[in-house]
Amino acid sequence: MNWCSNQERCGGCYYQEIPYEEELKIKEEEIRSLFAPLVMGDFPFEGIISSPKKEAYRNKMEFSFGDQEKDGPLCLGLHQKRSFFNILNTEDCRLPHPDMGKILLATREYFLDKGVGYFHKKRHEGYLRHLLIRRGEKTGEILVSLIHNSYEVQALSKKDGLQNMQTNEAGLQIGGNTAAQNAMSSNTTVIPTLANLSEDSLLRGWCESLLSLEKEGKLEGHFAGILHTKNESLADAVVNQGTEILYGKDYFYEELLGLNFKITPFSFFQTNSLGAEKLYAKVREYSKLSENADEKPIVYDLYSGTGTITQLMSKVAKQAIGVEIVEEAVEAAKENARENQVENCIFYAGDVLKVLEAGQKATELPYPDFIIMDPPRDGMHKKALEKIISYGVKRLVYVACKPKSLARDLEALQNAGYRVQKLCAVDLFPRTNNCEVVALLEKEES
Repeated sequence: MNWCSNQERCGGCYYQEIPYEEELKIKEEEIRSLFAPLVMGDFPFEGIISSPKKEAYRNKMEFSFGDQEKDGPLCLGLHQKRSFFNILNTEDCRLPHPDMGKILLATREYFLDKGVGYFHKKRHEGYLRHLLIRRGEKTGEILVSLIHNSYEVQALSKKDGLQNMQTNEAGLQIGGNTAAQNAMSSNTTVIPTLANLSEDSLLRGWCESLLSLEKEGKLEGHFAGILHTKNESLADAVVNQGTEILYGKDYFYEELLGLNFKITPFSFFQTNSLGAEKLYAKVREYSKLSENADEKPIVYDLYSGTGTITQLMSKVAKQAIGVEIVEEAVEAAKENARENQVENCIFYAGDVLKVLEAGQKATELPYPDFIIMDPPRDGMHKKALEKIISYGVKRLVYVACKPKSLARDLEALQNAGYRVQKLCAVDLFPRTNNCEVVALLEKEES
Protein backbone atom coordinates (compact mmCIF):
# COMPACT_ATOMS: atom_id res chain seq x y z
CA MET A 1 0.00 0.00 0.00
CA ASN A 2 1.37 3.39 -1.00
CA TRP A 3 2.03 6.05 1.63
CA CYS A 4 -0.02 8.44 -0.55
CA SER A 5 -1.05 8.85 -4.19
CA ASN A 6 2.13 10.83 -4.92
CA GLN A 7 4.63 8.45 -3.36
CA GLU A 8 8.04 8.77 -5.06
CA ARG A 9 6.84 11.80 -7.05
CA CYS A 10 6.42 14.46 -4.35
CA GLY A 11 9.40 16.19 -2.80
CA GLY A 12 7.75 16.61 0.60
CA CYS A 13 8.50 13.23 2.18
CA TYR A 14 11.75 11.29 2.27
CA TYR A 15 11.11 8.19 4.40
CA GLN A 16 7.84 6.65 3.24
CA GLU A 17 8.29 2.89 3.25
CA ILE A 18 10.50 2.14 6.27
CA PRO A 19 9.38 1.76 9.91
CA TYR A 20 9.62 4.95 11.97
CA GLU A 21 12.09 3.32 14.37
CA GLU A 22 14.48 2.74 11.47
CA GLU A 23 14.05 6.34 10.32
CA LEU A 24 15.05 7.53 13.81
CA LYS A 25 18.18 5.35 13.76
CA ILE A 26 19.22 6.84 10.41
CA LYS A 27 18.69 10.40 11.64
CA GLU A 28 20.54 9.72 14.89
CA GLU A 29 23.54 8.34 13.02
CA GLU A 30 23.55 11.33 10.65
CA ILE A 31 23.66 13.74 13.60
CA ARG A 32 26.39 11.71 15.27
CA SER A 33 28.46 11.66 12.06
CA LEU A 34 28.01 15.41 11.57
CA PHE A 35 28.99 16.58 15.06
CA ALA A 36 31.39 13.95 16.42
CA PRO A 37 34.35 15.24 14.34
CA LEU A 38 33.58 18.87 15.24
CA VAL A 39 32.95 18.81 18.97
CA MET A 40 36.06 19.44 21.06
CA GLY A 41 36.60 16.98 23.88
CA ASP A 42 34.10 14.27 24.71
CA PHE A 43 31.01 14.01 22.49
CA PRO A 44 28.03 14.20 24.91
CA PHE A 45 25.34 13.11 22.45
CA GLU A 46 22.07 12.09 24.10
CA GLY A 47 20.50 10.55 21.01
CA ILE A 48 17.21 11.49 19.37
CA ILE A 49 13.76 12.14 20.83
CA SER A 50 10.89 10.80 18.73
CA SER A 51 7.87 12.81 17.65
CA PRO A 52 4.64 12.01 19.56
CA LYS A 53 2.87 11.82 16.18
CA LYS A 54 4.38 10.21 13.09
CA GLU A 55 1.83 11.64 10.64
CA ALA A 56 -0.85 14.36 10.61
CA TYR A 57 1.51 16.38 12.80
CA ARG A 58 2.11 19.53 10.74
CA ASN A 59 0.15 22.56 11.92
CA LYS A 60 1.17 24.70 8.93
CA MET A 61 1.34 24.03 5.18
CA GLU A 62 2.00 26.29 2.20
CA PHE A 63 0.51 24.84 -0.99
CA SER A 64 1.15 26.13 -4.53
CA PHE A 65 -1.15 26.61 -7.51
CA GLY A 66 0.09 25.46 -10.91
CA ASP A 67 -0.23 22.51 -13.24
CA GLN A 68 1.34 19.08 -13.34
CA GLU A 69 2.12 19.26 -17.03
CA LYS A 70 2.33 22.18 -19.39
CA ASP A 71 -1.12 23.69 -20.05
CA GLY A 72 -2.77 20.98 -17.96
CA PRO A 73 -5.70 21.55 -15.59
CA LEU A 74 -5.29 23.63 -12.44
CA CYS A 75 -3.45 21.83 -9.65
CA LEU A 76 -3.04 22.78 -6.00
CA GLY A 77 -0.53 21.09 -3.75
CA LEU A 78 3.21 20.49 -3.47
CA HIS A 79 6.04 20.59 -5.97
CA GLN A 80 6.95 17.48 -7.87
CA LYS A 81 10.34 16.13 -6.85
CA ARG A 82 13.21 17.95 -8.58
CA SER A 83 10.82 20.26 -10.46
CA PHE A 84 10.49 24.02 -10.16
CA PHE A 85 7.27 24.21 -12.18
CA ASN A 86 5.24 21.00 -11.85
CA ILE A 87 2.65 20.97 -9.04
CA LEU A 88 0.98 17.81 -7.73
CA ASN A 89 -2.50 17.66 -6.25
CA THR A 90 -1.79 16.56 -2.69
CA GLU A 91 -5.09 16.54 -0.84
CA ASP A 92 -4.20 13.11 0.57
CA CYS A 93 -0.86 14.29 2.01
CA ARG A 94 -0.33 12.54 5.35
CA LEU A 95 1.93 15.10 7.00
CA PRO A 96 -0.83 17.62 7.92
CA HIS A 97 -4.21 16.95 9.52
CA PRO A 98 -6.82 15.56 7.05
CA ASP A 99 -8.83 18.79 7.46
CA MET A 100 -6.18 20.51 5.34
CA GLY A 101 -6.67 18.04 2.50
CA LYS A 102 -10.41 18.72 2.47
CA ILE A 103 -9.80 22.48 2.36
CA LEU A 104 -7.26 21.96 -0.42
CA LEU A 105 -9.68 19.93 -2.55
CA ALA A 106 -12.59 22.34 -2.03
CA THR A 107 -10.38 25.29 -3.04
CA ARG A 108 -9.09 23.62 -6.19
CA GLU A 109 -12.57 22.53 -7.29
CA TYR A 110 -14.00 26.00 -6.69
CA PHE A 111 -11.44 27.81 -8.82
CA LEU A 112 -11.53 25.10 -11.50
CA ASP A 113 -15.26 25.62 -11.74
CA LYS A 114 -14.77 29.38 -12.06
CA GLY A 115 -12.09 28.97 -14.72
CA VAL A 116 -9.51 30.85 -12.68
CA GLY A 117 -5.85 30.27 -13.54
CA TYR A 118 -2.60 30.36 -11.63
CA PHE A 119 0.25 32.86 -11.61
CA HIS A 120 2.85 31.92 -14.23
CA LYS A 121 6.41 32.20 -12.93
CA LYS A 122 7.82 33.05 -16.37
CA ARG A 123 5.08 35.24 -17.84
CA HIS A 124 4.26 36.91 -14.50
CA GLU A 125 0.54 36.81 -15.19
CA GLY A 126 -2.39 35.00 -13.65
CA TYR A 127 -4.11 35.23 -10.29
CA LEU A 128 -3.72 32.25 -7.93
CA ARG A 129 -0.39 31.76 -6.17
CA HIS A 130 -0.50 29.88 -2.86
CA LEU A 131 -2.82 28.58 -0.18
CA LEU A 132 -1.61 28.93 3.41
CA ILE A 133 -3.32 26.73 6.01
CA ARG A 134 -2.59 26.66 9.76
CA ARG A 135 -4.39 24.44 12.29
CA GLY A 136 -4.03 24.23 16.05
CA GLU A 137 -3.24 20.72 17.29
CA LYS A 138 -4.76 21.31 20.72
CA THR A 139 -7.48 23.84 19.79
CA GLY A 140 -8.58 22.60 16.34
CA GLU A 141 -8.76 26.22 15.14
CA ILE A 142 -8.08 26.66 11.42
CA LEU A 143 -6.68 29.76 9.69
CA VAL A 144 -6.63 29.90 5.88
CA SER A 145 -5.27 32.56 3.53
CA LEU A 146 -5.42 32.61 -0.27
CA ILE A 147 -2.27 34.24 -1.67
CA HIS A 148 -2.98 35.88 -5.02
CA ASN A 149 -1.70 38.32 -7.61
CA SER A 150 -3.39 41.67 -8.24
CA TYR A 151 -6.82 41.67 -9.87
CA GLU A 152 -6.01 44.04 -12.71
CA VAL A 153 -6.95 44.49 -16.36
CA GLN A 154 -4.86 42.54 -18.85
CA ALA A 155 -5.19 42.66 -22.62
CA LEU A 156 -6.77 39.68 -24.34
CA SER A 157 -4.49 37.72 -26.60
CA LYS A 158 -5.70 36.50 -29.95
CA LYS A 159 -3.06 33.82 -30.29
CA ASP A 160 -4.36 30.29 -30.71
CA GLY A 161 -3.36 27.08 -28.97
CA LEU A 162 -3.50 26.01 -25.33
CA GLN A 163 0.03 27.26 -24.71
CA ASN A 164 -1.27 30.84 -25.00
CA MET A 165 -4.48 30.35 -23.04
CA GLN A 166 -6.40 33.62 -22.73
CA THR A 167 -6.70 35.71 -19.60
CA ASN A 168 -9.73 37.76 -18.73
CA GLU A 169 -9.81 41.41 -17.65
CA ALA A 170 -8.77 40.38 -14.14
CA GLY A 171 -5.74 38.41 -15.30
CA LEU A 172 -7.55 35.12 -14.71
CA GLN A 173 -6.85 32.23 -17.04
CA ILE A 174 -9.68 30.59 -18.88
CA GLY A 175 -9.04 26.90 -18.44
CA GLY A 176 -10.99 23.67 -18.67
CA ASN A 177 -13.56 25.25 -21.02
CA THR A 178 -13.94 23.24 -24.21
CA ALA A 179 -15.85 25.98 -26.02
CA ALA A 180 -13.15 28.49 -25.19
CA GLN A 181 -10.41 26.11 -26.34
CA ASN A 182 -12.21 25.45 -29.62
CA ALA A 183 -12.57 29.19 -30.16
CA MET A 184 -8.87 29.64 -29.51
CA SER A 185 -7.90 26.89 -31.93
CA SER A 186 -9.95 28.66 -34.65
CA ASN A 187 -8.09 31.91 -33.89
CA THR A 188 -11.17 33.83 -32.78
CA THR A 189 -11.47 36.24 -29.90
CA VAL A 190 -12.43 34.57 -26.60
CA ILE A 191 -15.06 36.14 -24.38
CA PRO A 192 -13.76 36.09 -20.77
CA THR A 193 -15.93 33.86 -18.60
CA LEU A 194 -15.29 36.01 -15.50
CA ALA A 195 -15.39 39.47 -17.05
CA ASN A 196 -18.46 40.43 -15.02
CA LEU A 197 -17.37 38.80 -11.76
CA SER A 198 -15.75 41.15 -9.28
CA GLU A 199 -12.84 40.06 -7.14
CA ASP A 200 -14.99 40.50 -4.06
CA SER A 201 -17.64 38.14 -5.46
CA LEU A 202 -14.99 35.60 -6.43
CA LEU A 203 -13.38 35.60 -2.99
CA ARG A 204 -16.67 35.59 -1.11
CA GLY A 205 -17.76 32.57 -3.12
CA TRP A 206 -14.53 30.77 -2.21
CA CYS A 207 -15.02 31.65 1.45
CA GLU A 208 -18.56 30.25 1.42
CA SER A 209 -17.33 27.03 -0.20
CA LEU A 210 -14.95 26.52 2.72
CA LEU A 211 -17.50 27.40 5.38
CA SER A 212 -19.84 24.83 3.88
CA LEU A 213 -17.31 22.13 4.81
CA GLU A 214 -17.69 23.05 8.46
CA LYS A 215 -21.47 23.47 8.26
CA GLU A 216 -21.82 20.01 6.70
CA GLY A 217 -19.68 18.43 9.43
CA LYS A 218 -16.84 17.46 7.08
CA LEU A 219 -14.12 18.99 9.25
CA GLU A 220 -12.93 17.90 12.68
CA GLY A 221 -11.73 21.41 13.46
CA HIS A 222 -13.38 24.79 12.92
CA PHE A 223 -12.44 27.99 11.11
CA ALA A 224 -10.96 30.79 13.18
CA GLY A 225 -10.47 32.90 10.07
CA ILE A 226 -10.49 32.90 6.27
CA LEU A 227 -8.27 35.54 4.68
CA HIS A 228 -6.83 36.65 1.37
CA THR A 229 -3.39 38.14 0.83
CA LYS A 230 -2.09 40.16 -2.10
CA ASN A 231 1.35 39.27 -3.43
CA GLU A 232 2.62 41.04 -6.54
CA SER A 233 6.27 40.08 -6.06
CA LEU A 234 8.07 38.07 -8.72
CA ALA A 235 9.55 35.63 -6.20
CA ASP A 236 7.95 32.20 -5.91
CA ALA A 237 7.32 32.64 -2.21
CA VAL A 238 4.51 33.57 0.16
CA VAL A 239 4.89 37.33 0.55
CA ASN A 240 2.41 39.45 2.49
CA GLN A 241 1.65 42.71 0.69
CA GLY A 242 -1.67 43.23 2.41
CA THR A 243 -4.04 40.78 4.10
CA GLU A 244 -7.81 41.20 4.48
CA ILE A 245 -10.31 39.17 6.47
CA LEU A 246 -13.16 37.43 4.65
CA TYR A 247 -14.43 35.59 7.71
CA GLY A 248 -13.62 35.51 11.43
CA LYS A 249 -10.27 36.86 12.56
CA ASP A 250 -6.67 36.95 11.35
CA TYR A 251 -5.21 34.70 14.07
CA PHE A 252 -5.80 31.47 15.94
CA TYR A 253 -4.65 29.96 19.22
CA GLU A 254 -2.48 26.99 20.12
CA GLU A 255 -1.60 25.66 23.56
CA LEU A 256 1.88 24.50 24.59
CA LEU A 257 2.98 23.31 28.02
CA GLY A 258 0.06 25.02 29.74
CA LEU A 259 0.43 28.38 27.96
CA ASN A 260 -1.76 29.81 25.18
CA PHE A 261 -0.22 31.34 22.07
CA LYS A 262 -1.86 33.61 19.54
CA ILE A 263 -0.55 32.80 16.06
CA THR A 264 -0.92 35.12 13.07
CA PRO A 265 -0.73 34.02 9.41
CA PHE A 266 2.95 34.72 8.81
CA SER A 267 4.50 34.52 12.27
CA PHE A 268 6.93 31.75 13.17
CA PHE A 269 5.64 28.88 15.27
CA GLN A 270 6.98 25.33 15.38
CA THR A 271 5.12 23.26 12.78
CA ASN A 272 4.84 20.21 15.07
CA SER A 273 3.02 21.35 18.22
CA LEU A 274 3.40 18.13 20.22
CA GLY A 275 7.02 17.76 19.10
CA ALA A 276 7.65 21.38 20.09
CA GLU A 277 6.66 20.54 23.66
CA LYS A 278 9.40 17.89 23.68
CA LEU A 279 11.87 20.40 22.23
CA TYR A 280 11.08 23.19 24.69
CA ALA A 281 11.15 20.80 27.64
CA LYS A 282 14.69 19.91 26.59
CA VAL A 283 15.60 23.62 26.35
CA ARG A 284 14.34 24.16 29.90
CA GLU A 285 16.29 21.13 31.09
CA TYR A 286 19.50 22.37 29.47
CA SER A 287 19.05 25.83 30.97
CA LYS A 288 19.73 24.38 34.46
CA LEU A 289 17.68 27.23 35.91
CA SER A 290 15.40 26.84 38.91
CA GLU A 291 12.19 28.61 39.90
CA ASN A 292 13.41 28.54 43.49
CA ALA A 293 16.76 30.23 42.88
CA ASP A 294 17.57 33.12 45.22
CA GLU A 295 18.87 35.25 42.36
CA LYS A 296 17.29 34.74 38.96
CA PRO A 297 19.08 35.63 35.70
CA ILE A 298 18.41 37.94 32.79
CA VAL A 299 17.55 35.60 29.87
CA TYR A 300 17.81 36.53 26.19
CA ASP A 301 15.64 34.57 23.74
CA LEU A 302 16.97 35.52 20.32
CA TYR A 303 14.91 34.87 17.17
CA SER A 304 11.95 34.46 19.50
CA GLY A 305 9.03 34.16 17.04
CA THR A 306 5.74 34.43 18.92
CA GLY A 307 7.58 34.28 22.24
CA THR A 308 7.11 30.63 23.13
CA ILE A 309 10.54 30.04 24.64
CA THR A 310 10.60 33.54 26.17
CA GLN A 311 7.46 32.89 28.15
CA LEU A 312 8.38 29.32 29.06
CA MET A 313 11.64 30.67 30.54
CA SER A 314 9.94 33.52 32.39
CA LYS A 315 9.34 31.41 35.52
CA VAL A 316 13.07 30.90 36.03
CA ALA A 317 14.16 34.39 34.94
CA LYS A 318 14.30 37.77 36.57
CA GLN A 319 13.49 39.09 33.13
CA ALA A 320 13.10 37.29 29.79
CA ILE A 321 13.84 39.36 26.69
CA GLY A 322 12.73 38.20 23.24
CA VAL A 323 14.04 39.61 19.96
CA GLU A 324 12.34 38.84 16.63
CA ILE A 325 12.48 40.50 13.20
CA VAL A 326 8.83 39.79 12.21
CA GLU A 327 6.79 42.63 13.71
CA GLU A 328 3.44 40.82 13.70
CA ALA A 329 5.07 37.93 15.60
CA VAL A 330 6.33 40.39 18.22
CA GLU A 331 2.88 41.93 18.60
CA ALA A 332 1.43 38.44 19.01
CA ALA A 333 4.12 37.64 21.60
CA LYS A 334 3.22 40.72 23.63
CA GLU A 335 -0.46 39.81 23.57
CA ASN A 336 0.35 36.19 24.44
CA ALA A 337 2.28 37.34 27.50
CA ARG A 338 -0.62 39.52 28.64
CA GLU A 339 -3.15 36.70 28.20
CA ASN A 340 -0.88 34.25 30.02
CA GLN A 341 -0.37 36.85 32.78
CA VAL A 342 3.39 36.78 32.31
CA GLU A 343 4.73 40.12 33.52
CA ASN A 344 8.52 39.76 33.27
CA CYS A 345 8.84 39.42 29.48
CA ILE A 346 9.92 42.20 27.12
CA PHE A 347 9.81 41.83 23.32
CA TYR A 348 11.71 43.83 20.72
CA ALA A 349 11.02 43.88 16.98
CA GLY A 350 13.99 44.05 14.64
CA ASP A 351 17.15 42.40 13.40
CA VAL A 352 18.89 40.70 16.32
CA LEU A 353 22.25 42.43 15.82
CA LYS A 354 20.73 45.88 15.39
CA VAL A 355 18.43 45.52 18.39
CA LEU A 356 21.25 44.36 20.66
CA GLU A 357 23.61 47.13 19.56
CA ALA A 358 20.99 49.91 19.68
CA GLY A 359 19.49 48.74 22.97
CA GLN A 360 22.77 48.72 24.79
CA LYS A 361 23.94 52.04 23.39
CA ALA A 362 20.76 53.53 24.81
CA THR A 363 21.23 51.50 28.04
CA GLU A 364 17.75 50.04 27.54
CA LEU A 365 18.85 46.41 27.53
CA PRO A 366 20.35 44.84 30.63
CA TYR A 367 23.27 42.50 29.95
CA PRO A 368 22.24 38.85 29.75
CA ASP A 369 23.22 36.10 32.16
CA PHE A 370 21.94 33.33 29.92
CA ILE A 371 21.20 33.23 26.17
CA ILE A 372 18.97 31.00 24.06
CA MET A 373 19.28 31.17 20.27
CA ASP A 374 16.75 29.68 17.85
CA PRO A 375 17.78 31.16 14.48
CA PRO A 376 16.29 30.52 11.02
CA ARG A 377 17.44 27.55 8.95
CA ASP A 378 20.51 29.32 7.62
CA GLY A 379 21.77 30.09 11.10
CA MET A 380 23.09 33.40 12.37
CA HIS A 381 24.88 36.21 10.62
CA LYS A 382 28.57 36.20 11.49
CA LYS A 383 28.40 39.62 13.17
CA ALA A 384 25.33 38.66 15.21
CA LEU A 385 27.16 35.57 16.48
CA GLU A 386 30.20 37.70 17.33
CA LYS A 387 27.96 40.06 19.30
CA ILE A 388 26.43 37.17 21.24
CA ILE A 389 29.88 35.75 22.01
CA SER A 390 31.04 39.17 23.23
CA TYR A 391 28.65 39.00 26.21
CA GLY A 392 30.75 36.18 27.63
CA VAL A 393 27.82 34.45 29.35
CA LYS A 394 28.69 31.26 31.18
CA ARG A 395 26.08 29.12 29.42
CA LEU A 396 23.99 29.34 26.28
CA VAL A 397 21.59 27.07 24.40
CA TYR A 398 21.52 26.84 20.60
CA VAL A 399 18.37 25.42 18.96
CA ALA A 400 18.98 24.52 15.32
CA CYS A 401 16.25 23.59 12.85
CA LYS A 402 19.08 22.94 10.37
CA PRO A 403 21.86 20.97 12.11
CA LYS A 404 24.46 22.03 9.53
CA SER A 405 23.97 25.66 10.57
CA LEU A 406 24.87 24.80 14.16
CA ALA A 407 27.82 22.74 12.90
CA ARG A 408 29.09 25.81 11.03
CA ASP A 409 28.57 28.18 13.98
CA LEU A 410 30.28 25.79 16.40
CA GLU A 411 33.69 26.81 15.05
CA ALA A 412 33.31 30.42 16.23
CA LEU A 413 31.74 29.37 19.53
CA GLN A 414 34.45 26.84 20.35
CA ASN A 415 37.20 29.26 19.31
CA ALA A 416 35.71 31.67 21.86
CA GLY A 417 36.08 29.06 24.62
CA TYR A 418 32.63 27.46 24.59
CA ARG A 419 32.39 23.68 24.83
CA VAL A 420 29.42 21.44 24.08
CA GLN A 421 28.19 19.94 27.34
CA LYS A 422 25.09 18.24 25.97
CA LEU A 423 23.62 17.73 22.52
CA CYS A 424 20.29 16.17 21.60
CA ALA A 425 18.29 15.68 18.40
CA VAL A 426 14.51 16.12 18.42
CA ASP A 427 12.50 14.74 15.50
CA LEU A 428 9.97 17.45 14.68
CA PHE A 429 9.68 16.36 11.05
CA PRO A 430 8.82 12.63 10.74
CA ARG A 431 8.97 11.13 7.23
CA THR A 432 11.34 13.88 6.08
CA ASN A 433 15.13 14.01 6.28
CA ASN A 434 15.08 16.92 8.74
CA CYS A 435 15.27 17.12 12.52
CA GLU A 436 16.11 19.73 15.15
CA VAL A 437 19.17 19.78 17.38
CA VAL A 438 19.55 21.37 20.81
CA ALA A 439 23.01 22.06 22.22
CA LEU A 440 24.09 23.30 25.65
CA LEU A 441 27.41 25.15 25.56
CA GLU A 442 29.41 26.33 28.56
CA LYS A 443 32.36 28.71 28.56
CA GLU A 444 35.62 27.33 29.94
CA GLU A 445 37.25 29.16 32.80
CA SER A 446 40.14 31.19 31.49
